[in-house]
Amino acid sequence: MATGFLIIQARLAHDALPLGGVQIWITDAREKHVYHVTTDESGETKRIALETLDKSLSLDPDFSGTPFIGYDILAFAKGFNSIHITGIPILDGETAIQPLEFVPMRVGQRSPALTEIQIGAPAVSMTGQRNQKGPDVAPQVLRQVVIPNPITIHLGSPNSSAANVQVSFPDYVKNVASSEIYPTWPEAALRANIYAIITFALNRVFTEWYRSRGYSFDITNNTAYDQYFIYGRNIYQSISLIVDEIFNEYVRRQGQISPYFTSFCNGTTATCAGMSQWGTVSLANQGRSPLQILRSYYPKDIEIAETNIITGVLSSYPGTVLREGNTGLDVQTIQTYLKRIRRNYPAIPAITDKEGVFGESTKAAVTRFQNIFNLSPDGLVGKATWNKLSYLYASVTRLAELDSEGTSLGIGTVPPGSVLHAGSSGQDVITLQYLLNVAAEFNSTIPAPAQDGIFGSKTQQSVAAFQRAAGLNPDGIVGPLTWQALYNTYLGINNVIPPGVDAGVIEYIVRPGDTLWLLAQRYHTTVEAIKNLNRLTSDNLSIGQVLRIPASESVDESYFKYTVRPGDTLWLLAQRYGTTVSAIKNLNGLSSDILNIGQILRIPNV
Repeated sequence: MATGFLIIQARLAHDALPLGGVQIWITDAREKHVYHVTTDESGETKRIALETLDKSLSLDPDFSGTPFIGYDILAFAKGFNSIHITGIPILDGETAIQPLEFVPMRVGQRSPALTEIQIGAPAVSMTGQRNQKGPDVAPQVLRQVVIPNPITIHLGSPNSSAANVQVSFPDYVKNVASSEIYPTWPEAALRANIYAIITFALNRVFTEWYRSRGYSFDITNNTAYDQYFIYGRNIYQSISLIVDEIFNEYVRRQGQISPYFTSFCNGTTATCAGMSQWGTVSLANQGRSPLQILRSYYPKDIEIAETNIITGVLSSYPGTVLREGNTGLDVQTIQTYLKRIRRNYPAIPAITDKEGVFGESTKAAVTRFQNIFNLSPDGLVGKATWNKLSYLYASVTRLAELDSEGTSLGIGTVPPGSVLHAGSSGQDVITLQYLLNVAAEFNSTIPAPAQDGIFGSKTQQSVAAFQRAAGLNPDGIVGPLTWQALYNTYLGINNVIPPGVDAGVIEYIVRPGDTLWLLAQRYHTTVEAIKNLNRLTSDNLSIGQVLRIPASESVDESYFKYTVRPGDTLWLLAQRYGTTVSAIKNLNGLSSDILNIGQILRIPNV
């Protein structure tokens, strides 16, 4: 009997928050319990070995059976709805990575609901005819080819009432590739298929194939129209590594910018004018490169192009691999990203190198980050690692922004009494849009509307999606029942975000000499923000009191900044903050004990 592997990951809010302590039972097709595992502080289980069938079966287009063994999992986490996934395909020598998107229970919800996900065989083994339609030479609808991050997928045929989901573009491609073909195929065949999948999706986006027809999505998951996507399914590590490397590369004809319409089918039980998926295996076994394989099915003048325009990514890859010994602003950027991400993923070691210097500790942090997020753990920051760092940093800072907005809006426990609908505007609409944005972070079926105080079509779509998720009538009108469900969802999310990793918030124990003003200066926030977060009615603090502080995401936790005031000396500051005069002088490069009023000092955190 052959062996495959399974890793299970439980993470929230687009990977921003890991969920440790999740209890997971794995069973085989006979409902026999095989393993009971628990996620660690990074929200991940150990790599689990599982019996399966020989690899050769998944390489044989004439094999009519199922060339893998499917396993089921049942997952529980306190405060969240439970998840049951059936038919996770485990293939010989391959590592399946199963994400768990837990949805927080609403306040007042008596027992967890159960989310059911069925996976099963990929599209390449299906017998149904594919009827993909699209322009071979696309009109120039958009000026440039843009990676939509996230991409919106309709979970059914175009005219169906199925839900939409939003996922990052790389995750979409990984899901489709894992849903369409077998990960055991030769690498050249995998790459050719992944190029076709990427390009097909970008053609839909570039030509606005669905949005120009009035639909609120970019693509469907129906194989009769588009390509297969199973919401919540596992991906494969071999596919994931390739996608992270090439997700912003696509097929086009020479002299054009538009993505070519790369239609495809399995080439055995279904034939088409486009690429044969099984045919790519034969060509790869003949030694053909991915581009040569693609040119066997599409025009001979196609080429592989690249776009660096990626929505939702803070900064573009600089184009050069960063490694130990490098210095400069790009190194400082990844250090900033890693330090902020480390607050949520404490398994990432602390960086002790100087800002902008890629030393041993930066390499160690990069390597651990790569291990956690299924990248090649080489300690080098190439395109895949840079983009994942940027995406994760955007996710965690997004939560920080939402946390800050909730404080400034004064979200309490009593919903507004107004009834809102299309055309409404004002403060209550801003509150509504904020609550929808929070819910969207923890449920991919809810699109996040702009927080502009105007109840337009996108806010209406978001309200209707939330109502469906909450079991309410999806009429897009916000009355008492919808307001209460929004608040119950918001309070439920606040109850289950793991302590110590919530966005932009740190816990601080008050020491002698601390004041709210000093703490606000140290952590680049305001006295009012600290008081609101802790529900303080006065400025008085007690030694040993635990405060939650909305720290800036740019804070380096190894030190804080202090503005020198009249009467300050190095000795007094060292005594006040539990450090030494020598440590302060070394951190600031001081050669004397003289201080100037208004001078900015770095004080070591101890």
